[in-house]
Amino acid sequence: MNSTDVIGALYAVLESRKAADPAQSYVATLYAKGIDGILKKVGEEAAETLIAAKNPDDAALVHEVADLWFHTLVMMVARGVPLSALTAELARRQGRSGLEEKASRGQPSAPDR
Repeated sequence: MNSTDVIGALYAVLESRKAADPAQSYVATLYAKGIDGILKKVGEEAAETLIAAKNPDDAALVHEVADLWFHTLVMMVARGVPLSALTAELARRQGRSGLEEKASRGQPSAPDR
């Protein structure tokens, strides 16, 4: 199974857990906490990812990034944002300079330091 298939399959499972019993599903417990509870978890995972990135253990970094992506996908499902919206946005950006893409959004670039 390629990485796109893994993410798509995971997304489908996360969608199915919206109707699950929180006593039987970790993801259902997240949905039961509402968007604020999910956002808190995403923030925790983002912080853990940053800490792991500062350390030399690549396996720990991969583990934390997987946790972050997982909880970010839970957030997307909770908001009703389809995975196709994310993949379409990434496809739209493909082949463009990051600087060009950022300028097209009208956001100022970070000052040089």
